[in-house]
Amino acid sequence: MGDGLHDLYEVIHSRRDVRREFVGGPVEPAVLRRVLEAAHAAPSVGLTQPWDFVLVRDDGLRSAFQTHVAAEREVFDATLDAGQASTFARISVEGVLQSSLGVVVTYDPTRGAPTVLGRHAIADAGLYSTCLAIQNLWLAATAEGWGVGWVSFYREPFLRELLGIPAHVRPVAWLCVGPVEGLQDVPDLERHGWRRRRSLDEALHADRWGTPAP
Repeated sequence: MGDGLHDLYEVIHSRRDVRREFVGGPVEPAVLRRVLEAAHAAPSVGLTQPWDFVLVRDDGLRSAFQTHVAAEREVFDATLDAGQASTFARISVEGVLQSSLGVVVTYDPTRGAPTVLGRHAIADAGLYSTCLAIQNLWLAATAEGWGVGWVSFYREPFLRELLGIPAHVRPVAWLCVGPVEGLQDVPDLERHGWRRRRSLDEALHADRWGTPAP
């Protein structure tokens, strides 16, 4: 196995959803550009490139978003039983103010429409493409020694209004991005006992669902 291939697998397996490890401060523009170029190089259905990236550095916007996220955390917390709530209390769900910037990734279903090659049978193919761009960004940031945290405790209408995103465009992810003091060896949810990790064998099927793979 060549060094480049080894490095690729190492990046994939060392990638983490970062919360508390951000160090803040400005980012190097050239590094940010490389990370965004990697995201923009993702494959997309019909070559629509349906994503956009909103770089959020403004403290007021980030504070408003963090307050919204905290409220949504409380909503989720109210649905948990005592044991789950105790575990959840140890888990951070965002690093909005601690990270260097937020990168909001959006999906525009009208780009290339109405004739999007490859989307006629799977309406969500464009959304999948946007997720591929997010994964590219995440892996590139990891390779650069940065961290990324995907914040999902928000309501789309709130974020759309906060950032002036057009009504037909979906805000798919707020990503906390920037340099970190290090990455955890074990992902937070596994480390804190929220869920255990499935093995690959548990996810494999042979020819038909439910038939174990040899």
